[in-house]
Amino acid sequence: MLLTDLGLEAAAEVVYRGMLTHPDASLAELGERLNLPEGEIQHALDELSELALVRASSSNPCQVYAVSPQLGMEILLARQQAELAALQQRVEASRSAAARLIAEFTHGQSSHPDESVQYLRGVDSIRDYLASLNNQVEEEFLTFAPGGAQTEANMRASRPLNKRLLERGINMRTVYLDSIRRDQASVEHAEWLTKHGAYVRTAPSLPNRMIICDRRVAIIANDSDDTGIGAIAITLPGLVSSLCALFENEWRNAQPFGEPTRHQPGKLTPQQITALQLLAKGATDESIAKKLGVSPRTARRLATGLLTHLNARSRFQAGVHAVQDGYLPLQPQ
Repeated sequence: MLLTDLGLEAAAEVVYRGMLTHPDASLAELGERLNLPEGEIQHALDELSELALVRASSSNPCQVYAVSPQLGMEILLARQQAELAALQQRVEASRSAAARLIAEFTHGQSSHPDESVQYLRGVDSIRDYLASLNNQVEEEFLTFAPGGAQTEANMRASRPLNKRLLERGINMRTVYLDSIRRDQASVEHAEWLTKHGAYVRTAPSLPNRMIICDRRVAIIANDSDDTGIGAIAITLPGLVSSLCALFENEWRNAQPFGEPTRHQPGKLTPQQITALQLLAKGATDESIAKKLGVSPRTARRLATGLLTHLNARSRFQAGVHAVQDGYLPLQPQ
């Protein structure tokens, strides 16, 4: 069976294929050919009718016929795309909820009474905490590294820690922004990581700088726009579990570093789609640049290219065309 992956039950697929093969057969004849009881045939027809894969004949309303395979596959694929869009909206809503919860802790007390939340002030404090934590990691080290091209200071400071972890057999996974692929120093650093056994992927955007150790400790930047200000270290099991789920979702959608960026001719790249989503929300070129880890000039060039691609004369019109062309959902996320 091939159509079960598209949401069609096995019996419904058998009946649909039978109707395509024997378009003039009555339901009784179809049941005999397929060796299916009348009740199962009727149940399958109800499902096919609900999916618009069978319709009443215009010449005889008492007869039904199966729509062409081309139209049928378009219907099933469109249905799956709608379900995927709904799932993506739920993921984005969960991401926003996680960001609000993180902000609540960030602006609260500097430390929690039972030390399950610890405030780290400044870059030096963060690096000292990570150095101390380095010896305690037993299995896994997960990282979000936004900000685009990595600074020489960050790469130099992290390399000895990363090397010790990898030599101990720690499973290390890092997600960078797609924009690092155009920065030679960042590319060389990512290649160094993969050479030593780490796994690296890239994504168009990331929610914040974050490190998770053994799924029990999470370190998150206080300000995603200025990660040097400080961070919070969290050991609350429920919150750490939610952040792990956020990481896994981003990891699944990210592109493995050794592979070229996915891009079909005539289609928007993941980075362009992210920029389009930000434009639709009214983001400025400067904020888009920070989110994508690119220069403001590159962000402006992205915006101009999107207007051209969508045949739009303004950003508002680009948003309208993006919805019409299926790049953005009809309702704002």
